Amino acid sequence: MILEAYKQEIVSLIEEAHCNGARYSKGCEVVGISIRTLQRWKKGDMKDKRKGALKRVVRKLPPEARQEIVSICTEKRFYDNSPHEIVPMLLDESIYIASTRTFYRVLRENNLMHHRSNNRVSVNSYKPPEKQATASNQLWCWDITWMPQTVKGLFFYAYVITDIYDKSIVGWSIHLEENDIHSKDLFKRTLCGRDIRLLSIHSDNGGPMKGITLLSFLEEMKVSASFSRPRVSNDNPFIESLFKTLKYSTKYPLRFRDIEHAREWMAEFVLWYNTEHLHSSIGYVTPEQMRTGKADEIFSKRNDVMEAAKFQHSERWGSREPKVWRSAEKVVLNRNRIV
Repeated sequence: MILEAYKQEIVSLIEEAHCNGARYSKGCEVVGISIRTLQRWKKGDMKDKRKGALKRVVRKLPPEARQEIVSICTEKRFYDNSPHEIVPMLLDESIYIASTRTFYRVLRENNLMHHRSNNRVSVNSYKPPEKQATASNQLWCWDITWMPQTVKGLFFYAYVITDIYDKSIVGWSIHLEENDIHSKDLFKRTLCGRDIRLLSIHSDNGGPMKGITLLSFLEEMKVSASFSRPRVSNDNPFIESLFKTLKYSTKYPLRFRDIEHAREWMAEFVLWYNTEHLHSSIGYVTPEQMRTGKADEIFSKRNDVMEAAKFQHSERWGSREPKVWRSAEKVVLNRNRIV
């Protein structure tokens, strides 16, 4: 290997030999290079271009930026967030460092990626006829989850309704038992007196969901009801996802002293979920921001920050376009698979 410091000297010596009547090919043969290499060196390109040689990749993140990613992800305010959450949170502060994928790659290289759950990956299966929502208050889903009491084997029952489009919790209640009277009271309190024209509601097959008291009320309100297949939780995925967030919350108590304790905790959780939780399926904004239309303004600001970052460091993108943040045009419940 010829050091870069000697390449210019070699070019000068070959040029001197050529002026004295020697051919370029003979001069190159003496020093052990090709004519093509000599031509490249004469143009000023003297970098080692052999396979495996160290090269400068213009898209590669500089070491200081990689260290900044590690520092940010290990900050106290971010160590419980994934890169999918951290990147949009930084964009909201007018900061762009790198893409979500780059964050993951840097964390993996620094051995900072570890599974924090033993849950199995869900398996897709056939779904019943699908339903769609293109705005809030078109399609809701609901279910009941058990909240353990301090006495083993006893539970409180949380009735929860969520809007599948903006993911907000629109209604909830907690009772000592499951029945369709409580279900009807919850829907009556949620729908009546509010400017809501609900089209459809989806739920599981339990008695509180299919009781005549509730179904009569929904029919009176001109709301169609649909139900999951028996023992198939994936037919109602949005509410199941919500319950997982609820029970995997770091503040979730394993048991509740009494029904007042359960209601107080649930009220705090609903407030956090609707106003602070950055929901992955709606672009890492809160359900309230999505429901009130503020999400579009947030997405617009993120897109401006991304465009400015690309303009400042265009070599990192190449021909790729920056990620475009936008609200979903529609949300589908039980999307049919094409086989």
